Amino acid sequence: MRKLKNNELGRITVDEFKTVEKTPIIVVLDNIRSLNNIGSVFRTSDAFLIEKIYLCGICATPPNKDIHKTALGATESVAWEYVEDTLTLVEKLKADGVKVLAIEQAENSTKLDTFYPTEGEKYAIVMGNEVKGVQQEVVTASDLCIEIPQLGTKHSLNISVTTGVVIWDLFSKLRK
Repeated sequence: MRKLKNNELGRITVDEFKTVEKTPIIVVLDNIRSLNNIGSVFRTSDAFLIEKIYLCGICATPPNKDIHKTALGATESVAWEYVEDTLTLVEKLKADGVKVLAIEQAENSTKLDTFYPTEGEKYAIVMGNEVKGVQQEVVTASDLCIEIPQLGTKHSLNISVTTGVVIWDLFSKLRK
């Protein structure tokens, strides 16, 4: 086995990215304070052809050197928009027919491994603040609350790791 060189990876250009069919997933960042986390979400979203990222509340926006450090240029490929109020955005997405999934530990949540997206549906995943999580009013307004089963002592993952796990899971289920 030999590691592939960068020029062997078959990467598409930013212009090609903008025209290819996207995975029907939107990422909503609800008051993410870490610019490195925001950049990491951009990079993961680029890798899995995510349709759009919404940056809400206290989220910083590109261009920003700290976001760029982890995004590695993905702020140029992935569509994004700043919206001040997450709840207003969630209500608009739902009105547009998007199924909103709050990613949070909550009563009656659905475990990620048992959730199967419906073909033809578009989903928005709401990722919460590093300390407070997804705002309760946003959880309440969401169509469903999805939880990543965790068995260790901490019962929490970094928001960028959580986003990667959820995107990969949904992406792999949607591609089958």
